[in-house]
Amino acid sequence: MSLQHATLHQLKIFNTLVRHMSVAQTAKALHLSPPAVSIQVKQLAEAVGEPLLEQVGKRLFLTEAGRAVAEACRDIFDRLELLSQDLAAMKGLRKGSLRIAALTTAQYFIPRLLGEFSRQYPGLDLALFLGNRERVLDRLIANEDDIYILGQPADDMRIIAEPFADNPMVAIADPAHPLVGRKHIPPQRLSEESFIAREKGSGTRLACEKFFREAGVIMNVRLELGSNEAVKQTVAAGLGISIISRSAVIAELASGEVAELDVVGLPLRRQWYVARPERKIQTTAARAFQEFLFSRKAG
Repeated sequence: MSLQHATLHQLKIFNTLVRHMSVAQTAKALHLSPPAVSIQVKQLAEAVGEPLLEQVGKRLFLTEAGRAVAEACRDIFDRLELLSQDLAAMKGLRKGSLRIAALTTAQYFIPRLLGEFSRQYPGLDLALFLGNRERVLDRLIANEDDIYILGQPADDMRIIAEPFADNPMVAIADPAHPLVGRKHIPPQRLSEESFIAREKGSGTRLACEKFFREAGVIMNVRLELGSNEAVKQTVAAGLGISIISRSAVIAELASGEVAELDVVGLPLRRQWYVARPERKIQTTAARAFQEFLFSRKAG
């Protein structure tokens, strides 16, 4: 067979298989039977003239040819999506789609911004994924979305990331804590307090570790929690102090459930970034949303 005999349907199936690396999950995602997926991938491999997959134990891995075809699939479907968006742009963005993946901390402002954007372009289909740093970076690597909202870009990834809003991080405690109301608290003083930390690897945790490391302070971690909501509730209950994005505690600071501590070196001056893979072709909708973000203050 010739590569010219490869069909768009086969490439779509293979592209989905690369994302899931599971025939069963691919079949479920595409509403096909597993044998149908296997047959189409086999026929694509015959057209390519090289095996695309190899199985080691129960796991699937891409061959060298498979990686090349996977990269071509990304380019093809990115280009088709761009064509779709460009055609929609000719109609004033009355049609099209926009997929966004954002850190869970962005839940405190990104829905509001999406609401404003949607009112401008009501014909666009919007999809928002919220997850921790690891999940969002996994989706970025797999090229699953059009735009990614990050608190701190990964230095070792080939991405384009531009800041669009401030993301200050502040120290918080329960209102009855003895440090509340004190001025210019030295960071070293925090080592005497129980610290409520986000999970290792999260952007918030990495920023806290850097702050304490530069101050020569060892964090006295009492609890590690997997969400900002859990951190806020634990701090409000008087179990310790924490450092968290101010956007995550605006309501609690206003209501008096928690109080901000005046610590030397805080707030940490961080930013929100809008990012995409280096080689990703931006759709018209993605460009419009990025310009929308730059025109507003989201923090």
